[in-house]
Amino acid sequence: MSEAPATRARAAIVREANAPVVVEDIELDAPGPGEVRVRVLATGVCHTDLHACMGNFGAEFPYYLGHEATGIVEAHGPDVTTPALGTTVVINWRAACGDCRFCAAGRANFCARPLVAGPRMRTLDGRPLGRVLGVGSFGTHTIVHARQAVPIAAELPPEATCLIGCGVVTGVGAVLYAAAVRPGSTVAVFGCGAVGISVIQGARLAGASRIIAVDLAPKKLDWALKFGATDVVDAREGEPSKKIRALTGTGVDYAFEAIGLPDTLNQAMWSCDLGGTCVLIGVPVPGAKLSFPGTKFFYSRATLKATFYGDCLATRDFPLLAGWYRDKRLDLDSLVTARVGLSDGEIADAFKAMERGEALRTVILMG
Repeated sequence: MSEAPATRARAAIVREANAPVVVEDIELDAPGPGEVRVRVLATGVCHTDLHACMGNFGAEFPYYLGHEATGIVEAHGPDVTTPALGTTVVINWRAACGDCRFCAAGRANFCARPLVAGPRMRTLDGRPLGRVLGVGSFGTHTIVHARQAVPIAAELPPEATCLIGCGVVTGVGAVLYAAAVRPGSTVAVFGCGAVGISVIQGARLAGASRIIAVDLAPKKLDWALKFGATDVVDAREGEPSKKIRALTGTGVDYAFEAIGLPDTLNQAMWSCDLGGTCVLIGVPVPGAKLSFPGTKFFYSRATLKATFYGDCLATRDFPLLAGWYRDKRLDLDSLVTARVGLSDGEIADAFKAMERGEALRTVILMG
């Protein structure tokens, strides 16, 4: 098999913390052993990319932004045969290695050494590019480990399926795997952005009898009702946990925090019934501290846990969610509130709309 040549791509990068996003040419080496080059079709704009712009992931600048993407495999590294060239894939940023102590114990969702490609991409002035969550997808091409490229049906629209790669699988997976929500149970969801809306959809799919959405933004509460919430609580109008207990009489069986703030995590915990489960999904900001009364926690007999990527296994769950989307059991189309092109200004506007709470997901189409 002949080796794929080096190439150039257009990519959105940020060169230092809080610097403007710029779209420029970058250089890509040929994919290395175990790697593939993917031509990106569509990629979602996620809060994690904004965290990268702000410097919350350390000193890996310049960053190639993006991690939630659908594309087509167009080149193989040495000895790679799958996915086949031309295969449509959703990129997985936590590909299990198969060899670490967790993978060996059948707990691949806790993989200690997730697979990523080597540093194959750089700016034209020779600076290696950091990649958000080991991917980099706000651009025409990227290089990932072959196991990060999960095949899905080619006929599904990429602007919808790209969302499976992070926000959707995180929210739905938190319900199905991290919490294992039971049919007929009650659920509260704190934070109704794209991940929280995906939690709501997951709770509906799991058969929850009551799904209570909590947010400060009326528009997000309207979205929550559209996607399956049975009740909404406007957090501007008082302590949400008290309102949830008033609605249910006891508190909920499961609460999900999809923001990453200590205050909202406390609110989520104390909205739970005796023996309830509270799941932290939102990524805490650097330096965040969690504090709650120990005796109250003891007597509540609650379970507090965190989930990373919804405890999903991409090879199992990406095709599953894509199938649910095809069968109209999972609504991905309505999550896309804007479509933009690969330009500095449009990406900057997408981040601003996300910060203002005006968008669930903006999707960048490579066109």
